[in-house]
Amino acid sequence: MPELPEVQALATELSARLGGRVLDRIDILAFPALKTYEPPLDALRGATIGEITRHGKYLDIGATTADGEALHLLIHLARAGWLRWRTTAPAPMPRGPGKGPLAARLVLDDGSGLDITEAGTKKSLAISLVHRADEVPGVARLGPDPLDASFSEALFRDILTSQGRAQIKGVLRNQSIIAGIGNAYSDEILHAAQMSPFKPADMGPDEAARLYAALQQTLRSAVERANGVSLSDLKGEKRSNLRVHGRTGLPCPVCGDTVRQVIYADSTFQYCPNCQTGGRPLADRVLSRLLK
Repeated sequence: MPELPEVQALATELSARLGGRVLDRIDILAFPALKTYEPPLDALRGATIGEITRHGKYLDIGATTADGEALHLLIHLARAGWLRWRTTAPAPMPRGPGKGPLAARLVLDDGSGLDITEAGTKKSLAISLVHRADEVPGVARLGPDPLDASFSEALFRDILTSQGRAQIKGVLRNQSIIAGIGNAYSDEILHAAQMSPFKPADMGPDEAARLYAALQQTLRSAVERANGVSLSDLKGEKRSNLRVHGRTGLPCPVCGDTVRQVIYADSTFQYCPNCQTGGRPLADRVLSRLLK
């Protein structure tokens, strides 16, 4: 799943590719991905693309129509969505919904543009056209951005205190509490902070300071590494720099212990027992149920 660093890199690259260009149209192939109907997508015909920004994990493509109306095309790539730059004119759209990964495409006035894809069978990609970004409910619910200048250590401590006994792993990836962090980077932040994913959020000031430093360092380093990486290489760049997430059974790059995982609901997380839990493996609740 693209998280804050990858979406920031996408916004940066697309700003260079799309800024000032004129749109011909937006084609939708996976109709459930389109979450709005007013204004209609036809409003973007002839619009000039302006600023491209990020709200948490949402990509925001700003545009101005020929009559001066400001619009925002919001894209949430969800778990398996991605973008693919196209330099040539697209083939004709299929007559009916396709079974391939292509969900939508943005076509510029010279025929080049952007393909929006989603792999797998569980479709969660979301595309919205609105006048203001906060008209999208997911954007309106977002907590503060951890890379914003206002996201201070004091603010972070207040957030942790407000969450009480909630597990820190869930707090970090809850978009209404802190925007942009998902499963992968919450694993990486907690490993860098040498902290158990099950630790209560309301922790002492020294631990909160350590977690804040790990959060800032992990995210800012990932943003810096991703900057300038092409769309086709961005996912590989992310995977190659993860220390525990997605590395179950491999040695921890810090201490050499075996990276473990816990399976819950429809996702998993990974951690290093030696670095994070005093050498104690965490109970895998799914495995425990299977063994009963």
